[in-house]
This record gives sequence, C-alpha cells and structure tokens, in this order.
Amino acid sequence: MKYEQPVGKPFSKQYSSANIYFSLSFFSSSINANTFLSPLCSCQELGTSLNILKQEMKSICGLVVLFFVMLPHAAAYDPLDPTGNITIKWDVVSWTADGYVASVTMSNFQMYRSIVSPGWTLGWQWAKKEVIWSMVGAQTTEQGDCSKFKGNVPHCCLRKPVVVDLLPGVPYNQQFSNCCKAGVVSAWGQDPSSSVSAFQVSVGVAGTSNKTVKLPMNFTLLGPGLGYTCGPAKVVPSTVYLTADHRRKTQALMTWNVTCTYSQFLAAKNPKCCVSFSSFYNQSITPCPKCACGCQNKNNCVVSDSKQAHKKGINTPRKDNVPLLQCTHHMCPIRVHWHVKLNYKDYWRVKIAVTNFNYRMNYTQWTLVAQHPNLNAITQVFSFDYKPLVPYEAINDTGMFYGMKFYNDLLMEAGPQGNVQSEVLLRKNKDTFTFKHGWAFPRKVYFNGDECLLPPPDAYPFLPNSAKVNSITISTMVVSALLFLFIIS
Repeated sequence: MKYEQPVGKPFSKQYSSANIYFSLSFFSSSINANTFLSPLCSCQELGTSLNILKQEMKSICGLVVLFFVMLPHAAAYDPLDPTGNITIKWDVVSWTADGYVASVTMSNFQMYRSIVSPGWTLGWQWAKKEVIWSMVGAQTTEQGDCSKFKGNVPHCCLRKPVVVDLLPGVPYNQQFSNCCKAGVVSAWGQDPSSSVSAFQVSVGVAGTSNKTVKLPMNFTLLGPGLGYTCGPAKVVPSTVYLTADHRRKTQALMTWNVTCTYSQFLAAKNPKCCVSFSSFYNQSITPCPKCACGCQNKNNCVVSDSKQAHKKGINTPRKDNVPLLQCTHHMCPIRVHWHVKLNYKDYWRVKIAVTNFNYRMNYTQWTLVAQHPNLNAITQVFSFDYKPLVPYEAINDTGMFYGMKFYNDLLMEAGPQGNVQSEVLLRKNKDTFTFKHGWAFPRKVYFNGDECLLPPPDAYPFLPNSAKVNSITISTMVVSALLFLFIIS
C-alpha cells in the first residue's frame, strides 16, 4: 500500500494559505512599478496608485490577523482522531419544589487520550443564584457561604462550583452509576466500558420547568491539567432510557450537552515526551533531542545513582502536579525508544520501550500511538495490547498500543521498575518494504494523547550502502599491485 501522509483541515475555507498567497500575488501585480519610476507620471496617477496600495495593505493585514486569530482554534484539531472529544450531558430526571435533579454523564469519545490520576475536575458558572442541595457520586471542593439558609444547609452555595469525583470504596449511599473512580476515565479506543464517569446533582433556587430553567455557563474541564476547552451548553433532544426488560422507554425531562476538545498547545508550551531510535544495522543510537521537553527543570532534577533518588518520600505526588524528573539531556518525563531488532525473510521485528523519568507520577491506563506505513501488516504484539486506528478509510497506518490489564497497564515512577516494553512482528510488503531513508522508524508517536518530539531526519540510523566504494581501499589495492609488479620485475 502506498503511504500517504494525512492532511489536516485547513484553518478556513475562505482564508487558507492559498488565498493569502493569491492576495500577495494580486498586490504585487496590481501596482505598476513604472507608475512610480516614470518621471512623466501625473499626480493623479500617483494618487490612484497610493490608494490602491493602502487598500491592498489593509486587505493583507486583515488576512494575516485573521490567520493568527484562527490558529489557536485549529490547533485543537487532531488528524489522527478527528471526532475525539469529551461530551458532558445533563439529563433533568425530576422537578423539585425549587429546582430539579439532574444526572450528569461525562463520556470520553477520544480514541487514545484518557484522563489519568489525579482525575478530572469540572467547573461551571450558574446563570442565576442556584445552589447545590446535594450530590451523589461526586462532591464540590468548597461549600461557600451558605449562612443565609436556615435549617437545611446546601452542599454548595458558590456561584462557580468546582466538582471532583469520589474515591473508590465510598459508602453505597454515596455512590452513583459509573462514579467513584477517583476521576480516572479510560480512552474510548482502549476500554469503552471505563470511558464514562457520572454523578447526580440536586439544584435549588432554579427554574422548575423547561421554560424557566437557565443553563449553566462557562464550563471548564481539567483532565487533570490544562488543555481542554469547553463550548457553551446546548439543549438537545431528551435522552431516552430503556427499562431492564427492554420493553418500556422513558425519557429525561430536559437534556443539554457540553462538548470539550483538547489542544496540546494549551496544555503545555513544550512536548511531554520524546523518541529515540536504534537498529541492528547501525551501531550508533539516535538519542532524544537535547532539551526536547524544555530545560526549565534542569536545576531541580535528581541524578539516577545519587542518594536522593532513594530518599524516603521522593515519590509522593504534590497537589500542583509539579514533576520531579531524573536528570537527562532531554529532560522529558517520558521517553519512547524504537529499536529495529531483527530482519527475517518475510518479517521484521521491532522492540518498543517506554521509560518514565518522573519520580512523582505513575501512569495508569497509558496509551502509545504510532504512525508507520507497515502497521497495516502487523502480525503479532507480544507484551502490549494493540488496536488499529483508522481515521481515514483509505489509510491504515496508525495503531494504538496499551498495557495488558493487571500486567503492565501501570507505568511506574522513575526507577528500576519505571519502564514497560514489548516486541512487534510485522510482515514485509515487497512493494514498499525498505530499510533505507529511515523507513523503518515511525512518522509520529503519541503518548497519552500528546505528540512526542522525534529526532531530526538526518540523525536517523542509516543503512550501510554496499554500493559505495571506499577510496582508501582502492588506493591500497593500486599500491599493492604496483609493489607486486616491482618485485616480480
């Protein structure tokens, strides 16, 4: 199969790079240079030319400004997961004397990006002066000032409540379906049954009908860090429920959805992982680029063989999730190493190793996505689970690796146990298979949904070229032949 690089969506149908190029070309061609250079030009012609110049400059400036304004929004588009998002659905299940009871469901429709520990944090702003009387399956981080309420005190009186999931093992009367997982949510492509989190909330001092209810605003989602941008709540057709015997349908009284999308540029200024390469046909190892993930933590890192690395409490996470990295030249929390191990007649073997250099972070339900033209002929994966990702029907060159449950689905913190590895066997396609020009190495690598920084192409392990003639060898042979002729003569 011929490999083709997938192309993402343009920034705009009206203001693409081709349109900007056309505008620049039109600008350069619309002004006649002779008008300015000719001494015989009239003042009227000069004024007309200056007006044209001003109009073209305004047009170009507008296009450039629009281009940069739309750039952050286009960054949220993932070409390998074009429909991936997190959808938060509010179902009003009953009305109360001063409000309603709603079931809130958070569904992760991203194929390979999960929400890891310490879990999600959801916030919003009430449209009026609503309060939360009670919650099941979740809780707010603060109660706020509820002094105006006498007798029955609400669970939260904040105008902008912040909600977190409950921990596993809470009493049954505080649990709700798909709750109490410490906010950890699997990716849809990895485990659909664990890609949902839900809770129930009782809202007071609110509307008591479809016409009087005001939708919450300004939703925010941390998963667990920055990166998600949520749109406004939109009323959608009411959710339909089936009874246990599947013979009766009921529906919510009112439903609205909130869609949140992820952008790696909003999550962090620098990459969170890097990739290194090696092969059996070359003794050199291509390391991760220097300061691949930024060197801002260079003065606060731990040397692997120092006493500090074995100090008690070094693996204790902090509330602000500040990492404590092992001192490396790349200063990345995660390094993915791709090694071309063996070459058979009809197959070739790759070894993939993922190493954690963060002393304060365990990665639960991690995922690794690779884009390689030969993944359409993958034969066996030995120590990881594997699932092909086909965002486009004509291209099957992307696959997701993830840990086997209860075996290596937990990537431990930095140290002797802080790595997972597996080998992959791929069948050769005689029409496209080659080891030349870095073909054996992936085009893109993602860890937990974030794209990793690859080495520059000119640093890849190169294949020795047997057709290349060594000039030193030729000169040695010539000298030896001349010496031989001199001796026998």
